[in-house]
Order: sequence, then C-alpha cells, then structure tokens
Amino acid sequence: MATAEPAAPEAGGTRLVHRHLVAPFVLLILCFAAWGAAANLTDVLVGVFRSIFDMSNFQSSLVQFAYYGAYFALAIPAAMINKRFGYKAGVLVGLGLAAIGGVLFWPASELLVYEAFLLALFVLAGGLSILETSANPFVIAMGEERSATQRLNLAQAFNPVGANIGVLLGALLILPALTPEPAKTIMSPEELRASQEQDLSLVLGPYLGIAAVLVAIWLLIAFRRMDLPSVPGAEAVPSGSTVGRLWANRHYRYGVLAQFFNVAAQTCTWTFTILYAQDVVGVSAEGAGWYLQASLILFLVSRFVMTWLLGLFRPTLLLLIMALFGVACCAVAIFSLNIVGLLAVVAISASLSLMFPTIYGVALHGLGEDAKYGAAGLVMAILGGALLPMVHAAVMDRVGAAAGFVVPGVCLALVAAYALFDLRTTRDSGAPEPAGTP
Repeated sequence: MATAEPAAPEAGGTRLVHRHLVAPFVLLILCFAAWGAAANLTDVLVGVFRSIFDMSNFQSSLVQFAYYGAYFALAIPAAMINKRFGYKAGVLVGLGLAAIGGVLFWPASELLVYEAFLLALFVLAGGLSILETSANPFVIAMGEERSATQRLNLAQAFNPVGANIGVLLGALLILPALTPEPAKTIMSPEELRASQEQDLSLVLGPYLGIAAVLVAIWLLIAFRRMDLPSVPGAEAVPSGSTVGRLWANRHYRYGVLAQFFNVAAQTCTWTFTILYAQDVVGVSAEGAGWYLQASLILFLVSRFVMTWLLGLFRPTLLLLIMALFGVACCAVAIFSLNIVGLLAVVAISASLSLMFPTIYGVALHGLGEDAKYGAAGLVMAILGGALLPMVHAAVMDRVGAAAGFVVPGVCLALVAAYALFDLRTTRDSGAPEPAGTP
C-alpha cells in the first residue's frame, strides 16, 4: 500500500514538465497570473463599495458572493467542455468570457447601480471559473503524476504575482483617489452623486486593462498547438459512474471539503484585512491597502518557498504545519487589538500559500480521466469564498472586526484535519477507494 500523496521527483530524475509542453506551460502560467489580478482586485472592491454606497460590511460582502458564486455555477459546464473538447478549449472559453466580464464594467459605471457591478463581476468570475477548472488539471497532465503537486504549486506560484498587481492597482489607482468620508457629509445630493460617479469610474480602468490582457493571452493560446500525452492512470479507474467513483474516494471527497474551507479562509482574510486595519488599528484607507499588499507579497514569496519544500517533504505534512500556523495567527488577531494583531492577519497569508494547489493535487491523485470532473468539484468548492465571508462580515457587524477572524481560524483548523487524515491513512496506487473503506 502506497502513501496517500504523490511522490516528489527524485533528484536529477524526472522532468517537471514534458519537454514539448514547456511553451504551453508558460502560457498557462500567464493565465494563473491574470486571474490572480482579477480576483484580488475584487478584494479591494469590498471596501470601495462600502464607502461609495454607504453599506454595511454584510452588504458589501455580496461582491465576493457574486464572484465566488459564479465559480460554483460554471464549474460543471467547464468540466463538460473539457470532457468534450479538451482542456485547451476550456481555457479559451474561460478567457473569452472573463474578458467580456471586464468590459461590462463600462456600462456598470455609467448606470451607477450596485447590482450592475455585481453582474459584471459574475460574468468575469464565470469565465475565470471555466479557466481555472481547465488550467489546473491541464498543468497536472503536462508531466508525470508523481510530480503533479509540485508542478501545480509552481504554476500557482504565479497566481500571487497577478494578485499583487491587482491589489497594487487598487492601492495606487483606486483607494487614494476616493472621495474622503468626511467630505461626503457636507455634500448636496447632486454633489454626492457626482462624487459617486467619479469614484466608480476609478474602478473601470483596471478592469478594462485586465480584459485587454485576457484577450492577448487568448490569442497566444489559440494559435499554439498543445498536444497532451495520454492521461496517466486512466486505465486504473474502475467502471461505473464518474460521480460514484469520485464519491467513493475519501481522499477526493474530503479534499473538496478541505478546499471549501481553504478558499473560505483565504477570501475572509484578504477581504477583511483592509477593514481590520481601519477599524481595529485605526490605519487610514490608503495605508490599509498597503497591508493587504504586504500580505500578498508574503503569499507570493511563501508559494515559491513551499514549491521548493514540496520537492523534499510530503505535501500533507507541510499542509498540516502551515494550517496550524494559520490558526495561531487568527487567534493572535482576535486577542491582540493593535499592530501585532494586524501583523498576524498579514502572516496568515504564509499559511495559505501552499493550500490550494496542494489540496488540489492530493485530491486528484490517481483519478485519470475522472480528473476532468473531479477538477470541477474542487473548483465548485470555491463556493466557500462566497458563503463564509458573509458569515465573517455578520460577525464583524455584531461583535467587531477582530472577533470576525474566528471564522478563518475555524476554516484553517478543518484544513489541518484533512492533512492529518491524509497522513494517517493509506490508499492504493491510484484507483479510488471502494465505498465503505474504514
């Protein structure tokens, strides 16, 4: 009986990516960076909309509900595209739909209606859902399965590169130029509406830029040949319904739950870092944006460090250690209502850095062709990023910004439980476990 995780590549052994797929791998890395920029610019929008429309934390968190709800809704259609037409088609459909979503910010800014922005975000995120459902298993298939988790961590390491660009756009182009809150209290209704129009126009530029980048990547991929080898392990998958096989595999089934809570913790942390800095520590809106930037830089550096460590250590051992570290950071944020608590919020990003690709790689290990639908389940788990931030926001509205970090703390504890489960159990060489395995 083999251990539950894919083995790390041997020193001087297998190539991380098949030689003929190096150029396509680089193009997919551009996709990871692009959706990172879009996703983390959305984190900035929560605070922006709270300021512009004078809403509660809960109401502004609907931004994340629209974004991650689209991920949930479009994951199965994406799997169908991948199954019927292949991963490249899925990537192209996702890039195209996401670009349309970026362009929809133009009419939304003209209408000056909150719901119009939510619709634009939904379309953008729907495209990114298809893109992510396609790109992650595409990367996994670009080399041997034994190095899949490390390869996916490497590709995902460029996601925070884009994420930092997204937050930097927010910190430089949006937050400093917003109408100050004190000035709004003395404005006439006409002046207030003019200030809202000006503030919302600031959101338009970055999203149109993201749309242009997505179109450019679409063209590069559309005219590039991307032939994959046969999927490793496909012959090991037993007959029967795909859903049944996936459900019978405890490492996959629990992996979907772990991904749900991982994305929830990540979204809660990044969404409310700015509000924690402002409401708990008293940092200005402009300064608070830089703390979110710092957390994403830490996430980026940690992702590359973790990619290296995954070549040396068992993935779920690192997952357990970092999840427990994240729980400790959340506890500090709850009880240290000062700069120490804010730094702990920033440090949570280090624990989050390896989680998504590691859970993804471990859960899909050995699924063969079923990985196309298994990938959809793991992307649907991003629904955690839509639901739990609303719980976090409701806790903040009721008992304060610091206490709200109990929500990501609990989520990270559940991720630690999944890592411990994987470390303490075994499965066969790749086929899903039979139902009822103890």
